[in-house]
Amino acid sequence: MLNTKTEEEIELLRLNNDLVSRTLAEVGKIIRPGVTTKELDRRAEEFIRDNGAKPGFLGYSGYPATLCTSVNDSVVHGIPSSYVLREGDIVSVDCGTYLHGFYGDSAFTFAVGEIKPELQRLLNVTRECLVKGVEAAVEGQRVGDISYAVQTHAEINGYSVVRELVGHGLGRDMHEKPEVPNYGARGRGPKLGSGLVICIEPMINMGTRHVYQENDGWTIRTQDGKPSAHFELAVVVRKGKAETLSTFSYIDEVLRRS
Repeated sequence: MLNTKTEEEIELLRLNNDLVSRTLAEVGKIIRPGVTTKELDRRAEEFIRDNGAKPGFLGYSGYPATLCTSVNDSVVHGIPSSYVLREGDIVSVDCGTYLHGFYGDSAFTFAVGEIKPELQRLLNVTRECLVKGVEAAVEGQRVGDISYAVQTHAEINGYSVVRELVGHGLGRDMHEKPEVPNYGARGRGPKLGSGLVICIEPMINMGTRHVYQENDGWTIRTQDGKPSAHFELAVVVRKGKAETLSTFSYIDEVLRRS
């Protein structure tokens, strides 16, 4: 049985995911050429702690930072460092919080300054893949329906789907059942019940789907060195339409003003 949540638990998850969403927007305010990914990490940790929560990633399975900052051909789990963001880069920023015994988790891929049109298209399509996945996360459907929706939209647009890393359930643990792959067949996998909270997170590559892990034990990169994009939202499975707990609205507002 999958661990569905009570309405009280969902409210605590909503608090966490709203804070994650606001943290990503705060990070987005300082993303520009010349800023290091370590500076992004410091800002995120400061904001999370100022709001009474703890960074959800810091120390999780030994991870050494508050954010995952994955630049260009880095898919996910990039460790913040002295790397200086450059005009034309893209950077996936993945963030987690821990508050009142529950976790929040969301990710957004930002453009650094002006980026090439083909990179902007990758970002647009990856975000659309997430929307398609969320639309499939309704009571009575199966995990495979989400997976199929993501994969189909990516592949008809000429991109590939990372298969080694997946979305997941969210609650008192950062990673709960079920796993939510970004590829698969309709009508397969665990059945989605109302109150199930999951993170849907397409990781879409411009080139090959194949990836490798760096020697740091964390950073995942594309094998061909081509760019990858990553977007993630936490949602509650509901009857008829999923309810989003994290949001990109704060980020979109920051980007409109910039």
